[in-house]
Amino acid sequence: MDLQSLTIKEVHKSLKNKTFSSKELTTSLLDRIEKIEPKIDSYLESTPELALKQAERTDKLIQSNQEISVLSGIPVSVKDVVVTRGIKTTAGSRILENFIPPYSATIYDRLLEENAVILGKTNMDEFAMGSSTENSAFKITKNPWNLNKVPGGSSGGSAASVSSGMATYSIGSDTGGSIRQPAALCGVVGMKPTYGRVSRYGLIAMASSLDQIGPITKTVEDSAIVLNAISGYDPKDSNCIDKKFSDFTASIGKDIKNLKIGVPNEFFDEGVDVKVKNIVEVAIKHLEDLGAKIEEISLPHSREAVAVYYLIMPSEVSANMARFDGIRYGYGRDKFGDEVKRRIMLGTYALSSGYYDDYYLKAAKVRTLIRMEFKEAFEKVNVILGPTSPTVAFDIGEKASNPLQMYLADILSVSQNLAGLPAISIPCGFVDGLPVGLQITGNHWEEEKILNVAHVYEQSTNWHKQNPKL
Repeated sequence: MDLQSLTIKEVHKSLKNKTFSSKELTTSLLDRIEKIEPKIDSYLESTPELALKQAERTDKLIQSNQEISVLSGIPVSVKDVVVTRGIKTTAGSRILENFIPPYSATIYDRLLEENAVILGKTNMDEFAMGSSTENSAFKITKNPWNLNKVPGGSSGGSAASVSSGMATYSIGSDTGGSIRQPAALCGVVGMKPTYGRVSRYGLIAMASSLDQIGPITKTVEDSAIVLNAISGYDPKDSNCIDKKFSDFTASIGKDIKNLKIGVPNEFFDEGVDVKVKNIVEVAIKHLEDLGAKIEEISLPHSREAVAVYYLIMPSEVSANMARFDGIRYGYGRDKFGDEVKRRIMLGTYALSSGYYDDYYLKAAKVRTLIRMEFKEAFEKVNVILGPTSPTVAFDIGEKASNPLQMYLADILSVSQNLAGLPAISIPCGFVDGLPVGLQITGNHWEEEKILNVAHVYEQSTNWHKQNPKL
C-alpha cells in the first residue's frame, strides 16, 4: 500500500481497522521526506522525534480500543507563519531565524487536541509576502510537477509538501490567495474559510483584516474534515465569530441540480491565459451537465481589486511589522528582505499625512463596493466560479525581478479576502503538464455550498487522482 498517497479519510479508516499503525505511516512519510525533500525544499524545520512520539500516542489509544478523532495519528505539515511552542518559527525571515516561541497558536493547540502528528514547519515567502515562495530568506521551494517551476505562494511549502506526498495534509494562511493559488499550481485542494471562522491567534500577522488560516488537502472531503477541527470561537481573537458551526462533511454529496452558479466576465479578462480559460470553461460546462444552472454575472469593481489590495495590505503590513524591532525578540530590521521593505514603504506612504485620503481611504471605499457587489451577486446565484490563478506555474526567477508582474498573479484571488468570503481551489485539468485550479467562491458562512459543489465536481472527474512523478 502506498501510504504517502492516502487521504485523511482513508488513513483514519485504516488506523481504526489496524491495517497499519500511525507509527508505520509516520515513518513512511519521514522516509519520503528524507528522500524527496532535497529536490523540493518544502520544509524549513523537520520534527521527526516529535512526530514519532505523537504517532505512538495514537497507537496506544487504538491498541486499548479507545475512540480516536478523525485527525488522530495523521501526519500534518504547518506553515512556518503559525506559532508553535518549542518548535522554531521563522515566518521565512532572517529576523526570526532562531525564534523558539514560548506559546502556541490556537490552530496548533487544536491540532494537538486532535492528536495530530506534526511533521514540521513549511517554507514560505518572508512574512507571507509573495506569490511564488521565492521571497523566503532560506530556500526556494520547487513545484513537484516541474522542478524548474514555482509552487506558488506564500504557502508554497505547504502545497508542495502535500502534492509531493510528504504530508497527508497541511495548514496554510491566505491573505490574498496564499492558500488557493499554490494549491492550484501544485494540483491539490486549498480552502480559505470565511474571515472570522478560524482563529488567527498565534498567526504572525501580515495584514490583519485579510489574513485567514485554512487547510491544504488531497480531496475536498479532507478539507471539510480539517475545517471541522480548526473552526470555532476563540476569545483570544476578537474577530473570531462566536457561533455554532455545522459538520462540514455532512454538507457534501448532495445533488447540485438547479443550483445557480455565477460566472463573472471579469474573471476571464485579458490577463487570464487562454489555455487556462479553456480548461476552466470545460469544468463549468461539466457542472452544467451535472444539472447546475450557469448564469453570467458581472463584478466590475473586481478589476480594481489588485490596486485596492496593494494599498490596504501594505498599509496594514507597515503597522504589523513595527513590532519587529530586535528588542523583545528576533534580530534588527536590517534582516528584512527586499519585498518586506518594499511593502513597508508602500504602506507607510499610503498612510502618511497628505496622502491618506488619496490612497488608503479611497481604497477602503472601493473595498466596500467590492463587498457590496458580491452581496448583490449572491442574491441571484448560490456560488461563483472562475480560475484560481491567471496562469499555471511559472519559471523560477521569471517574475522575481518584476514586482508588478508578481502582484498580478493575485488578480483572481484577492477579491475574496477584501470581502472576507470563503473560497476553495480544486484541480480541474492540466496545461502543458501543469495543474489548473478551479476556484469556487461562496457567500459569508456558506462553506457548505462551495464544499458540496467542489466535491460533486471532484468525484465526477479524475483530476484529483493525478500525482506528480518524482
